[in-house]
Amino acid sequence: MNPNELQKPKSHRDTVSTVTNTGKRNWVYALKPKGFFTNLRNYFAWIYLAIFFVIPFIYVNGMPLVLFNFIDSKFIIFGKIFWPQDFFIFAVSMVAGIIFIALFTVIFGRLFCGWVCPQTIFMEFVFRKVEWLIEGSPNEQRKLSNAPWNAQKIRKKVLKHSLFILISFLISHTFLAYIFGYKELGRMMAEPMSENAGLIFGLFIFTFLFYGIFAFVRDIVCTTICPYGRLQGVLFDKDTIQIAYDYKRGEDRAKLKKKEERTAGDCIDCNKCVQVCPTGIDIRDGLQMECVGCTACIDACDDVMEKGGFDKGLIRYASENEIEGKGKFHFNKRMKAYSVLLLALLGFIGFLVATRNDIDTVVSRVKGQLYQEINDDSLSNLYSVKIINKTADPVDFNIGIKNKIGHLRWVSDNRTIGKESKEEFVFFVNLPIEQVTKRQINIDLEMFNNKQLIEVKEVSFLGPFK
Repeated sequence: MNPNELQKPKSHRDTVSTVTNTGKRNWVYALKPKGFFTNLRNYFAWIYLAIFFVIPFIYVNGMPLVLFNFIDSKFIIFGKIFWPQDFFIFAVSMVAGIIFIALFTVIFGRLFCGWVCPQTIFMEFVFRKVEWLIEGSPNEQRKLSNAPWNAQKIRKKVLKHSLFILISFLISHTFLAYIFGYKELGRMMAEPMSENAGLIFGLFIFTFLFYGIFAFVRDIVCTTICPYGRLQGVLFDKDTIQIAYDYKRGEDRAKLKKKEERTAGDCIDCNKCVQVCPTGIDIRDGLQMECVGCTACIDACDDVMEKGGFDKGLIRYASENEIEGKGKFHFNKRMKAYSVLLLALLGFIGFLVATRNDIDTVVSRVKGQLYQEINDDSLSNLYSVKIINKTADPVDFNIGIKNKIGHLRWVSDNRTIGKESKEEFVFFVNLPIEQVTKRQINIDLEMFNNKQLIEVKEVSFLGPFK
């Protein structure tokens, strides 16, 4: 190493932007960005928030459009009901999701974090706006935080945190509506608290979890906690499109002086890109883990460039190869491999969804029960059948014995399964004793829905030792 390099001052890349040299929290007071990308992200945020808060209220054929009921292991996605028996589809979908994230990140970098991530959407376009409205500009917020506790500070802090808790309470209600459905949630909330203590407890837990994240943890979620932020460093390559500073055009940096011919780069070292960054980094130090791809630095820099008479795009979406002058975006071999694998998985998922049964049945002999002799000429075994109705219509269920080699007798006469529900019934199968030629034989049972054959199940039938 060159000894002179040891004398160079440390850059932002040598430390985590949200932590001071003494290890304390470095609270970021970011300036309010404005510009083309900020306006575009505002539109996306409003669309996202509208979708988030409206979806739980959309019902199709009496069912929620989307439901993630982890408690009852029941999931509804765009009108399709999924139960634990469909876990294989979920497993393949999760693998496809991971491949999609990898492909998306390899191509677009951390675009998801800046434009779609719920943490960013709620922080920047809900809670941050409330904070600006009550406490003012970042400089005013900093002064307020450092000021002694007086009537004005107490009033503003109490108002801000009260609204934060109220918004978190609303988010928690919506979150629980995704789990139970808003109709069921409303019914449970109308009942006495003693009957739904778990729900009330969960509601308050989620409320204060969201409140803690958006009021205190904030950018640390993106810089330290989020696993995706850690993963991006492994997935990026020189063809990845990311928010990048064009150092070839910008260096060497120098302040802008009027009536003087400029020999330095286009960067006038105004630090606006640092001041608007919600994680407090300097994008000019190169790609950093803390960058969430929010575009605030692009808008700030473009505004300065335009006022200074320079071309926009000193900070822009670009790959490392593009910055180095090696050409525009290139869809490389790794991106192609991820794409082929993702398309194959999506095709497989589509096949699984298209071919899955709307009615699942599980038939088994009742444990601990042997055969019974009936009138010295036939044998009987006791079975149970679990039926899962994944449709939005009730099912009239019945079972027959293939080839009619015996007789089936139900314990219960009512075998109607309600929509999107599961039931269990028991029944006896009687076979002529001459049909049972050994200790255990296999028989085929036919499953019917409204007299329509849906599947055939093979079960074992026990007899005496021979």
